[in-house]
Amino acid sequence: MERSLLLIKPNATKRNLIGAIIKMLEDNHFKIAHLKSFKMSDELAQSFYAEHHGKGFYEDLVSFMRSGTIIGIVVEKDNAIDNLRLLVGKTNPEAADPGTIRYLYGESVSLNSVHASDSPKSAVREIKLIFPEL
Repeated sequence: MERSLLLIKPNATKRNLIGAIIKMLEDNHFKIAHLKSFKMSDELAQSFYAEHHGKGFYEDLVSFMRSGTIIGIVVEKDNAIDNLRLLVGKTNPEAADPGTIRYLYGESVSLNSVHASDSPKSAVREIKLIFPEL
């Protein structure tokens, strides 16, 4: 059983999409192992997105992720990382496959409603940042 991290971003929580997104996880046979609601501190947002530091969108991304409530979810499933990435869809909602989370709920590339870990290494790192108690 593999673990991955899904974050429901502030633009999705503001639009009351938490339940719809969780239902999609459950309908696709993901087990929700851990879940919490929180607001990102500046320090956490900078650590979480450290790989993008120095890129043109970095400051806006950090600011956006601090702008409201986030739902952090650790999911479990065989091949969870790849399966979650398929369910989430491409970063750009306009290019995402129909039926994916970003296709249904994303507003733009930067307001795409969710984050999902992209590799086993990222999943371990990101889960530890969001759920340090695990």
